[in-house]
Amino acid sequence: MYDDDGLKPINDSDMDSLFVLPLSIIPLQTPALQSARLIKNVRLRSVVEIFSDVQTGSGQVEVEALPAMFGWPADQVHPDLMVLRRLALLPSYDVYSLRISLREHGIAVNDFAALKLSPEKSAELTRYMIMFTRPLMKMIYSGEDIQIESYDDLLKLFRDPDVKKARQRLMTMAESLNIDVFDVPRFLEDYGDTFMSLSYFRHCLDRLEPYFSACVDSLSPIRSHFQLKQNVNLMKTCDMIEEVINSMSASITGRLEVFEKRTGEMWENINQDEFRAIRTMVERYHVTIGAALCGLTVKMSAFARMFPRPNSGGPIKRADFMMTEMIQGIELIRDVEKHGVSEA
Repeated sequence: MYDDDGLKPINDSDMDSLFVLPLSIIPLQTPALQSARLIKNVRLRSVVEIFSDVQTGSGQVEVEALPAMFGWPADQVHPDLMVLRRLALLPSYDVYSLRISLREHGIAVNDFAALKLSPEKSAELTRYMIMFTRPLMKMIYSGEDIQIESYDDLLKLFRDPDVKKARQRLMTMAESLNIDVFDVPRFLEDYGDTFMSLSYFRHCLDRLEPYFSACVDSLSPIRSHFQLKQNVNLMKTCDMIEEVINSMSASITGRLEVFEKRTGEMWENINQDEFRAIRTMVERYHVTIGAALCGLTVKMSAFARMFPRPNSGGPIKRADFMMTEMIQGIELIRDVEKHGVSEA
């Protein structure tokens, strides 16, 4: 469903993006690559973006074309090429998937601490974070008029509780966790990143909903067009695109709801084992959920770039886009749903 402003391509900062990896965080030998980015293109292939500008567009180079571009020796594999080949295989470049994938593949990072969302994105996710921590607030500050604007505000309350009842409840919580009451804020801070990752993925899914609706709605004129509806391959393509969008949306939603339900239950029986179990469960599916959201975000952003308004392009132009761009690589999203998210 288009809103009044139409659809806009999804553009996050590099560290907030699902499909952009700034190569400045990877220790590469080639200076020119330090300012480049590895991105997922509309066909979900990883390419090196050497430059990107509103006027000149995006300068993209296939990873295997880099030796010729930079004059690397032909008789041996350049160290940068080895790293980029491994990076190109990663299914998503969101920070939460990267933390896991880079370690699993033995890929060095200049600073692992840099793998975090921007302060702006973190602030944007506050309303989701509060959803995860509201049960905790109710347990500790029940009946008190407490205003929380960010997760940091929550931690401040636990560092210096100024309500007598809250201090007593906090001590009870510390006993359940088998830690000192002064360590509760630090404990919550450690697990705050888990809540932040859930908030991030929920945010990424929620903002895709209008794109899903607009893309699926655009298939109806294609299917009813007197000439296009005779094209069997096109009709199958439309069916697959709609099926992947609907099934992926349902699968990711279902998985996130399981996480949210389990998190809500956690506050009712607080102990360190339960916290650890939930963190492990969430981290286990970071890569699969990230991969699905990455693919969908790239596809929906490309659709918005081509058809920002309901009357942008006719059925024939949209059909061509579905056949040449949207369908390319969509099996990668479908396979994530089949082997990852749906089994989570």
